[in-house]
Amino acid sequence: MAYQVEHIGIAVKDLQAGISLYEKLLGSPCYKTELVDSEKVATAFFLQNHTKIELLASTDPQGVIAQFIEKKGEGLHHIAFEVPDIISEMERLKKEGFQLLNEVPKNGADGKLICFVHPKNCNGVLIELCQSIR
Repeated sequence: MAYQVEHIGIAVKDLQAGISLYEKLLGSPCYKTELVDSEKVATAFFLQNHTKIELLASTDPQGVIAQFIEKKGEGLHHIAFEVPDIISEMERLKKEGFQLLNEVPKNGADGKLICFVHPKNCNGVLIELCQSIR
């Protein structure tokens, strides 16, 4: 199966400051912001050619993104790959010995079902699988 990069997730402390910085860096505006309450995160999206950049800021001091920034600082959080059938891909990866961070897909930002693969299985990189639900 050939994966297509869907987006690159970048953890930031301050979403508005991150939006301003990336608008200057990329020379294009943020096209969408969204709150994902289940993940305690606020997101902002940029489109560069066919790949999205997703900024992630925690909405809770105890949230996963806040903990990530506390431990590693701002920066690359994950790489997301689009898959046509997230359930079958999760089953395939489990059979291959990968540890999934959630047993069933959950709702993520931008109309996606998502699942994360543990970074210890992927050379220290958190991998997100995502499938469009729209």
